[in-house]
Amino acid sequence: MTTDSRNDQRGTHPRHALEPLLNSAVRFSVAAALSQVDKAEFAFVRDLVEVTDSTLSKQVAALEEAGLVAVQKGRVGRRPRTWLTLTDEGRAVYERHLAALRAIADGVAP
Repeated sequence: MTTDSRNDQRGTHPRHALEPLLNSAVRFSVAAALSQVDKAEFAFVRDLVEVTDSTLSKQVAALEEAGLVAVQKGRVGRRPRTWLTLTDEGRAVYERHLAALRAIADGVAP
């Protein structure tokens, strides 16, 4: 097999559509949770994903830096709140990642 034919084959496997940022179980879980809603409170996502505030904060920061998640801070009454939203780009990346996982699991090329 020549190098060129190996490069051609490398691009056909569904794993190439996986988003490296979503290979983290926590980041994938956050994206999955946010894909189901318009926005969610930080505490709701923290409890759903079963992580600490610190862990979720770090993982959300990575997703936000990549443009996949938007963070909005505000108040409900006198209490500060943080809401998380999957951006349009984040939703597209999540859907592509999920489709790639399904294709890998099903043994089907995209």
